[in-house]
Parts: sequence; structure tokens; C-alpha cells
Amino acid sequence: MSDYEPVDEATQRPSPAAPVTAAHVLTWLEDMADLVRAGEVEAAELISVLGQLRQAATALANASDWALLAAREAGASLRQIAPVFGKGYVRAPAARLEKLHRQVLSAEQFLELLRRGDSRGEGRGEGRGPVDGG
Repeated sequence: MSDYEPVDEATQRPSPAAPVTAAHVLTWLEDMADLVRAGEVEAAELISVLGQLRQAATALANASDWALLAAREAGASLRQIAPVFGKGYVRAPAARLEKLHRQVLSAEQFLELLRRGDSRGEGRGEGRGPVDGG
């Protein structure tokens, strides 16, 4: 079990949770902005952080795609998924699924593509995701 998986009190099993939330990122960003304003962070350090953030963004986009595939495989309808895309209609998740299904048929195949990319130093955010244009 990972550190970011809270345990459901009723079932005593890990509760699915994202490894990072928008609130965590905003808190970090506010702290980092304070350091930059105070002159405590050099440009080279910010460039390094920029690279790390771009890698993390790719990794999170890949995780989002995997969760979309897995949710559909678990029986979720497009109408159930649509609100997390920020829209009340199903075109956005349907279009993303269509693009994903051009390369993979299942969440497990998608994960395998990520693993293969990782073995070449391309996965986990070091390169482009298995399905670009997320």
C-alpha cells in the first residue's frame, strides 16, 4: 500500500486516491512563489523545477488516461464520467476514449505501454505519453 492511499474505515482496504491533488499543488505553488519573491531561488533552480513539472504533467496525463480506461472497463458510463471533464456532455470523454482505443484496447495494455516507455527512459514523465495530445 502506498502512502497516498487512505484506508477505508469500513472495509479496511485502500481507498483509491490520486497521488497529488490540485490543493497540494496550489499550496506548493504559493510557497514557491514566496521563495521566488524573497530572492531565495535562482533561475537555474527554477528551470530545473520547470523540467520536473513538465515531466510530472505528462505522468499525470498518462494516469488520467489510464483511469478513464479503467473506469469504463469497470462499467462507468460516459454520462458518469463526463462531469470530471468539466462538461455536462459526453463528447469530451468519448473523444479521448476513441483516441486511446486507436492504440490500446484496455487499461492493462495502456499500463504496459507506459512500462515499456519507462524501460527506455521515456515513461513516468521523461518523454511523451503513449497517446499524445492528452
